[in-house]
Amino acid sequence: MILFIMVVSPPFYYLIRIYASTHENHPLSIPLTTSENHILSADRKPERLYAEVVVNIPLNKVFHYTIPQNLKDHLTAGMRVKIPFGGKIITGFCVGFTNISFPYPLKDIITVVDKAPLTNDIMLKLTRWLSSHYYCGWGEAIHAVVPPVIRSKTKDQWTAFVKKSDCISEIDHNKLLSIRTRAPKQARALEILLESSGEIPVKELIRISGCTKQGLLQLERKGFLIIENKLSNSRGPSVHNRPIQQHLTFTEEQHLAFKRIHERLKEAKPGVVLLHGITGSGKTEIYLQTITKIIEQGRKVIFLVPEISLTSQTIQRIRARFSRTAVLHSHLLESYYHSQWNDVKENKIDIVLGARSSVFCPLKNVGLIIIDEEHENTYKQENTPRYHARDIAVRRAAEENALVLLGTATPALESYYSATQGVYERLVLSKRIGECQLPRIEIVDMREEVRKRRGYHIISQRLEYSMNQALAKNEQIILFLNRRGFAPYIHCKRCGFVLKCQQCDIPMTLHKNPNIVLCHYCHAEVFPPEFCPDCLDGHLNYRGFGTEKIEDVIAARFPHRKVARMDSDSMRRRNAHEKILMAFERREIDILIGTQMIAKGLDFPNVTLVGVISADTMLNIPDFRASERTFQLIAQVAGRAGRGSKGGCVIVQSFTPKHYSITYAAAHDYEGFAKKELEYRKQLNYPPFRKLARIVFRSPKEDNVREKALTVADTLKGFAQTSGDLEILGPSPAPLMKINTLFRWHLFLRSESYTSIHNALYGIENMLKPSKSVQAMVDVDPYMML
Repeated sequence: MILFIMVVSPPFYYLIRIYASTHENHPLSIPLTTSENHILSADRKPERLYAEVVVNIPLNKVFHYTIPQNLKDHLTAGMRVKIPFGGKIITGFCVGFTNISFPYPLKDIITVVDKAPLTNDIMLKLTRWLSSHYYCGWGEAIHAVVPPVIRSKTKDQWTAFVKKSDCISEIDHNKLLSIRTRAPKQARALEILLESSGEIPVKELIRISGCTKQGLLQLERKGFLIIENKLSNSRGPSVHNRPIQQHLTFTEEQHLAFKRIHERLKEAKPGVVLLHGITGSGKTEIYLQTITKIIEQGRKVIFLVPEISLTSQTIQRIRARFSRTAVLHSHLLESYYHSQWNDVKENKIDIVLGARSSVFCPLKNVGLIIIDEEHENTYKQENTPRYHARDIAVRRAAEENALVLLGTATPALESYYSATQGVYERLVLSKRIGECQLPRIEIVDMREEVRKRRGYHIISQRLEYSMNQALAKNEQIILFLNRRGFAPYIHCKRCGFVLKCQQCDIPMTLHKNPNIVLCHYCHAEVFPPEFCPDCLDGHLNYRGFGTEKIEDVIAARFPHRKVARMDSDSMRRRNAHEKILMAFERREIDILIGTQMIAKGLDFPNVTLVGVISADTMLNIPDFRASERTFQLIAQVAGRAGRGSKGGCVIVQSFTPKHYSITYAAAHDYEGFAKKELEYRKQLNYPPFRKLARIVFRSPKEDNVREKALTVADTLKGFAQTSGDLEILGPSPAPLMKINTLFRWHLFLRSESYTSIHNALYGIENMLKPSKSVQAMVDVDPYMML
C-alpha cells in the first residue's frame, strides 16, 4: 500500500488518496472527496494514462484502469466501458482521467461501449454530490441518472394510426345520420375523427368509439379515413389536439408574482422562488409565461410533475403554447423514450416535462427548473439512490446558473421554513381566478354518525344528500380514499384470527377483481379462504374498506350513474390515466373514486362536490409527518371542487374531527397549520430544525438483525459523544417489522448539520457494507418511517 498526499490550492486542503492494486484481492480504489476538481472535462486529452471508472455497486470508490492505445482517442468521460472486475467482465462508467503513475500493474479497459458520452460534466459533478450526500456509490448514482432504455438497445416499434381522408370533410349531416342508422359505432368513430385535428391510434379510437377494427377497415374502403402504420417513436402519448393558445391575462396578484420572477431571471443568478398559491389561483399560467421569457433568452426549461396521472392535462397546456416539448417518464414506449432523449440531447427541445428522474435529463443551457406540487413525497426516491428531486434541482440550478420555481398550495414545511429564513423567496397567490371562491368544507363527525344510525356506514347521510343534489344538476363528483382494494383485512369472528402474509407478517387485503387476497408489500397472492385456517369456522369477516368497496357501494346506490375508479390497481395499463381523465373531462363519468393520484393537479370545472371518505387514514401512521400529510391531502383534494362558476363543496368524514390538521384544512388556513406544526417540530427536534438520516437493517434471521443494529448503534453513540450535536435514536424494531421474509430494525441519526451525520456514516462505512447475513440501507432526509 502506498500513500500519496497532494496539496491543492486554492483553497488549501489536503486530498489524501490511498492506492492499491486492481488485482482481485487488492482492488485499487479511491475514497471519494468533496472536491469537484476530480472530474476532468471530456476535452482534456493530453497525458491521459489512466481512466477513472465507477461501477454500479454500493461502494463509494473510484477504480483505475489503463487505456489501451487503440481506445485513447475515443474514450471520454461519461462513456461506459467493459472492464475486468473481481474475476468477471462488467460495465462501468468512465468519470475522468489521471496521469499519476502507479507502482502496481493496472488492468486494461477491454472496450468502450458507447459512441458518445451518456452524461456530461455537469451530470458527473451532480451525481458525485448525490453519492456523497445520500450515501451511495457514485456508480449507483450514475446508473440511476441514465435510464435503462438509454443503456439498452431499443428496437423500432410500429403502431397503427387513423387520420381523416380528404373527402370526410365533405360528409353532410344526412350522410352521417344514414351511417348512424346502419352502423352507429362506425358513425361514432367518424364523429371523433371530425372533432380531432390530427391522427389517433387505432386502439384508442376502437376503445372510445366501440367500433371494431373491421368496422374501421370498412370506413377506409369507403374513403372516409386512412389507416397507416408508423414508428411508435414518431409520436408521443395521446393528448387532445388543440390550436395553439395565446397567453391569458393575469390578475393583479399573478402580475406581481410574475414581475418578481422576471426580475429574478434578469439577475441571472441561481436561486429558489416558492410560488405559494391556493388551488385555482393560476400558478400554471405563471409557469407558462415564465417559460416564454426563458425561451426568449435562448435558455431551456425542466418542468417536473409528481405523478404520471398529472401529465395528461399538463402536456395539453404546455403543448398548446410551445411546440418544442419532450415528455419523459417510465410509462412511455421504449422507442419513443429513446427518441425523446436523443432530441433533448441534440438540442431540438426547449422544454422537458416529466417525473422526478427528468431532473437529470441531458438538456443543455437550463435556465429554469419548475417543480409543480413541490410538497409531494413522490419527489423522494425510495430506492438507491434515495435522492429528493427538489434538492437535486437546487444543486443543478447552482451549476447551471438557473432559477428553481417551486409551486404548490400546501408547501412542504421544509420549503416554507426555508422561505421564512430567507433561503427561498416566497410569493403568495391568495385568490382564485375570476369570481371563483374556495369551496366550503364541512366536517362530518363519524362518531356521531355511528351513534345516530346505530352502526357504521361508509357514506354519511350528509355526503349522500350532497351527492344526490349534485347529480340532479348533472354535476360531477370526486370521492377520495387513500386505501386501495376491497377489504384491508380478513378476520375470524370466532377465534380472532387475522389472515397475514407469511412473508411479511402484515394483514393481507382482499381484492375482488381479480378475486385474490394480496400483500401490498411483497405482492404475495392467495385465494380468499372459505373458512378460518385456525378454528375451521366458516364465519370470516371482511373488515374495513378500500376504493374497490367504495366503488361497489356507490354503484349500488346510484345504479344509473357512470362510476369509475382511479388507483394503482385500475391504472396498470399504458395511458390508462389519460383515458379515464379524458372520459371524465368529456363528462362520460359522473362519479370518480380514487386514491391520492386524484388529489392534485386536476382541473375539471364541472366538479362541484368532493367527498373525503376517511380523513383519518394518515393520522395514525407512526411518522412525524403524518399531520402534515393529512393537511396536504385534504387541502389538495378539496381544491378539485368549485373550480368553475358553479362553486363547490367538500364533505370530510372523520372520527377525529377536532384534530388541528383537519380543522385548519377545513378553514383553508395553511399559515395557522404551519405555525402550529412547526412549534411541535421544534420542541421534538425534527426537520426542518434538525437533519435526519435513517438506517434500516434487514435479515432473514431476527437475532442477526437485532445484534447488527445494536452493534452499529453502540459505535455511532461513540461518535455522538465526541461530536457534540449528533444524537442516535434507537435501535428498535421498524413499525413494519417483517417485509418479504426479512426482519427489520432501524435507528436514526439526528444533528444540526449534515456534516456530523456524514462523518458518522462514513466512519462506520465498513460496518454498513453488504453481507450475506444482514443488509443495511441508509436514507438521508427520509420520507418514509415504516
